[in-house]
Amino acid sequence: MLPLSLLNAAQNKPMLVELKNGETFNGHLVACDNFMNLTLREVYQTGATGEQFWKMPEIYIRGSTIKYCRVADTVLDSVRESEEQARKIRQQQAQSSGTSGGIGLGMRGGDGGGRGGGRGGGGRGGGRGAGRGGGGPGGRGRGRGQ
Repeated sequence: MLPLSLLNAAQNKPMLVELKNGETFNGHLVACDNFMNLTLREVYQTGATGEQFWKMPEIYIRGSTIKYCRVADTVLDSVRESEEQARKIRQQQAQSSGTSGGIGLGMRGGDGGGRGGGRGGGGRGGGRGAGRGGGGPGGRGRGRGQ
């Protein structure tokens, strides 16, 4: 389970966020982005010493300052179930299409005619004969001693 998929599933749910400096925030997750920046609403902030409390309507937390996030077990369970269902669907599709998701041919076209040319083709257009001493008359012939 990836952290961002968990945070996306936890939107509009209550959560606790602790920062690296010891401050904690309890509120409902409004939004998160790919950098794990969070926006919470109806937030109760607790100071690092645990002696000070503040209530705020909304707060933005930078993702790099977060130590951990705690979400309800129901959110975790729902994400696990949805990932399991998605995995089963992918397996069924792979079985019905008859492919196993293999890697295919190593070089485009199978003869080294793609950009790299394969086996010493040396860049673009290095297909058939352009590798290792080939190249034909007037060619660059990348063999030994040339």
